[in-house]
Amino acid sequence: MKTEALSYTPLAKTLWPKRTLARDLSLVLAGSLFVALTAQVAIPLPFTPVPLTLQTLGILLVGATLGSRLGFLALLAYLLEGAMGLPVFAGGTGGLARILGPTGGFLLAFPLAAGLVGLLVERFGLDRSFLGTLLAMLAGNALLYLVGLPWLGAWLLGAGKFTGLGGVLAMGLFPFIPGDLVKAVLAALLLPTAWRFLGRR
Repeated sequence: MKTEALSYTPLAKTLWPKRTLARDLSLVLAGSLFVALTAQVAIPLPFTPVPLTLQTLGILLVGATLGSRLGFLALLAYLLEGAMGLPVFAGGTGGLARILGPTGGFLLAFPLAAGLVGLLVERFGLDRSFLGTLLAMLAGNALLYLVGLPWLGAWLLGAGKFTGLGGVLAMGLFPFIPGDLVKAVLAALLLPTAWRFLGRR
């Protein structure tokens, strides 16, 4: 069996199939701007430096729709925009200090999570079904936590605020699980619906 038979084309590349430098740059820029827009919906929590945002939904949707390579580059561009001081991070903030702060691990994991979701889409076509999309979104979320939580713990330790693993989980994981599940379900409704619409058209 040829490996090509195992590959699936992401949504954005299906809509814009001819590969050019202009297409790739446009999709990367659009992906970074979409994540920046979702980051503006942010609710600070009094007990943690990690805010509630729509950002993770944006990251994972960008990865799924652009694919692994362009999704990774879009989130890398997003980080560079923020590092230069553009107000693209949660709540309209920017600057290198945000990347070096308590949420820096989550930020640095954004390109990895987008790339992972894009890879799952390209390899298995998970975005074509509700359950598949849900699994891809949860995998992307898990990767964000695998990178973000140790970084948060190290930052708390350096700041003299570390209270153990339970404290890190209470600040960086438990409050966000319900919202992450809602966002994963929303993505699992949106992407297969988009594919059905393209099929009918």
